[in-house]
Amino acid sequence: MLSAHAPISTARLAAVLGLLACVGPFAIDMYLPALPAVAAELDAPISAVQATLIAYFLAFGVSQLVWGPISDQVGRQAPLIVGLCVFALGSALCALAPSIGWLIAARFVQGVGGSVLMVVPRAVIRDMATGADAARIMALVMLVISVSPMLAPLVGSGVIAIGGWRLVFAVLLAAAVASLFVTRFLLPETLPPAARTRASLAGLLHGSKVLLSDRWFMGLTFIGGFGFASFFVFVASASFVYTESFGLSATGFSIAFAVNAAGFFAASQVAAGLGRRFGMNRVVLGGTTGFALFSGLLLGLAWAGLASLAVVVGLLVVANACLGVVLPSTMVMALDPHGEIAGLASSLGGALQMVLGGIVVVASGPFFDGTTLPMVAAIAACGAVAAALAWIVLPRPERASALS
Repeated sequence: MLSAHAPISTARLAAVLGLLACVGPFAIDMYLPALPAVAAELDAPISAVQATLIAYFLAFGVSQLVWGPISDQVGRQAPLIVGLCVFALGSALCALAPSIGWLIAARFVQGVGGSVLMVVPRAVIRDMATGADAARIMALVMLVISVSPMLAPLVGSGVIAIGGWRLVFAVLLAAAVASLFVTRFLLPETLPPAARTRASLAGLLHGSKVLLSDRWFMGLTFIGGFGFASFFVFVASASFVYTESFGLSATGFSIAFAVNAAGFFAASQVAAGLGRRFGMNRVVLGGTTGFALFSGLLLGLAWAGLASLAVVVGLLVVANACLGVVLPSTMVMALDPHGEIAGLASSLGGALQMVLGGIVVVASGPFFDGTTLPMVAAIAACGAVAAALAWIVLPRPERASALS
């Protein structure tokens, strides 16, 4: 095993963290083409099938509150190994699910384990770098993660064609085993014993109080959170909208989904460079404003009955490209002032964002009817709130200049 002091290149670190971090999103994106088949085989309504996504989102978010502090105490590797074992167990239970209730519960277990792959890699990045350098590593990680929304639905469609939706979870089980190997032998421990904190309830409460009372941390967390929430709405609704309203096949949906994701991940690669040139706070202001404007335009066209497939896909590509420069920047900016509790900060921020995403999906659920308008309305609402928060929180010269 590599030691905490073993050298590791930026490219290798980004590749390893990206491969680990994409396992959790793969559990969402590979599964999306299967939603109609799950509904048919388990005789479940659309709302119940969407609950399998919500259960994963909520577990994925809340469990980060546990993994983050643990990683601050014992290091980064051990929580990754335990979490991957839990994820593997959940995947096996999903593959065997005899009912929709069983599948919802199994997806919750899977989300508990998968959440470690969100919080710990972000803490590892904070261990290694700060500011624009950290944003560059985060962007490289997102480049690796980009194979998930662009390729996972296509892979899922192929897997489903070969062996049905249950085979998707067998593939995820195999991915968990491979990730255990990567963690054990290729990822160095980045938090040396001298830098670890002793976990205690008092320390956890104090650290949480510091973070929750930090206007900068909370503002950036929720700016990114409403961006994530727009993705959750899209993930929960797109398979039904694209297949039922626009008549796409499972493969056609996968291609459209990949195109929508491409804008986000392409833009994420220039976030660090833009941050160095213009200041990270300006990048976030511009990105959230653009996301709000383009998603609002899409809502107006949908309201007027002009939202064809090309219009929906095209405007979501542009809107998501704006969001692509926002999310890696807000993650880094929120964590920068809290290096001593990076694990807790990463877990608390991630938990708040995932829970927010679940709440938005649940709140928009009663309005969902398989058509385009409810989906794009919820996305546009998330964009408007994110932009409003950015303009309220970010114009703080004394803090923003330090983080630019």
